[in-house]
Amino acid sequence: MNANVFLLALSQALMMTLVGLVLSSSARVAVGLSAPAGLANLPLAAQYLATLLVLHPAARLMSAHGRRPVFVGAALVGVAGLLLAALAVARGSFALFVLAGLGIGVLGGVGQFYRFAAIEAVPAARKGLAVSLTLTGGVLAAFLGPWLARSTRHLFDTPFLASFLILAALAVLAAVAAGRLRLPPLPRPPALASPRPARQLLADPGVGLAVAAAMVAYGVMNLLMTATPLAMLCAGHDFDATATVIQWHLVAMFAPSFFTGGLIGRIGALPVMALGVLASLAAIGIALLGDRYGHFQVALVLVGLGWNLLYVGATTRLAERWRDEEKGRLQALNDSLVFAVVTLATFAAAPLVDRLGWPLVNGLAAVPLLVLLALVGRAILRGRARLAPAG
Repeated sequence: MNANVFLLALSQALMMTLVGLVLSSSARVAVGLSAPAGLANLPLAAQYLATLLVLHPAARLMSAHGRRPVFVGAALVGVAGLLLAALAVARGSFALFVLAGLGIGVLGGVGQFYRFAAIEAVPAARKGLAVSLTLTGGVLAAFLGPWLARSTRHLFDTPFLASFLILAALAVLAAVAAGRLRLPPLPRPPALASPRPARQLLADPGVGLAVAAAMVAYGVMNLLMTATPLAMLCAGHDFDATATVIQWHLVAMFAPSFFTGGLIGRIGALPVMALGVLASLAAIGIALLGDRYGHFQVALVLVGLGWNLLYVGATTRLAERWRDEEKGRLQALNDSLVFAVVTLATFAAAPLVDRLGWPLVNGLAAVPLLVLLALVGRAILRGRARLAPAG
């Protein structure tokens, strides 16, 4: 494996370990800190809001100074956020815990550029494979994050205090890994070239569909993923069951990355995106069958698989459509729109579960998936029509 891709995969693993532990524990920590009714997911929403807000500044800083110093700096901000989370737990402060989410979200936001950095570290023909290999770092995180949550939450008298201190140490390791990167400089656009404005970028059918697919992939996945711990709590499942469901969900998100890039190379990004939508719809079908442990487990595994196929496909499709002079801007625009949806989905998860219930939440999630399936299907048919011989 390319050394830079390996370091980026390690960075991805460390970042997603933080996400896995915070995701599986945040709602329960918030409840323990006397979160107001319906606001148990506010710390997670703050985390994703910070991710949204940091994307454009991070893209500009990378254009000016390169990716490595920005990756290192973001990891150190993540360290500060995790130490603040530990302080919030120790002092019993929900407000501090929400504030800590902002620092964690900065690391999560800059970490979204790991996959784009991997694309730049390999030849053009290996773009899809580079994205996939970088995301495989999440396989380690799928086991490490929930395992840390289960094994360290009672290490000290205050539940989860040790967990956040250990995560701060992992964020330091992420800074060290980023510091060892040796990436090529970002290409300078030609003097006379000017990037297309955002509206024109999104009007490009290939770009618009890729961005829409990424938004649906992450938005639906995040809604169902962040709603699951609350739904399982309401259904009477204990924390260990919730952590295990999240663990195998994360495995399903990242383990397919070992073959997703090769699959895209064989059948193309659009068919892989369609498979991702179908897997997500199958997950919703399973979730609607009941609220036993097995229903949650199978549904979240399929949600993870659907996300992987759809998101890797959408990222590869986007990389096929950008120009050098607009690459950084388009990456930031794509992820800004994605995390605007993610932030809203995360904030809405708790009120939706409380007021509508788990089955209706799944029904709502099916709507954008069905619309996207129609759009991807139409794009596939149009592509085949262009390739068909005349007459």
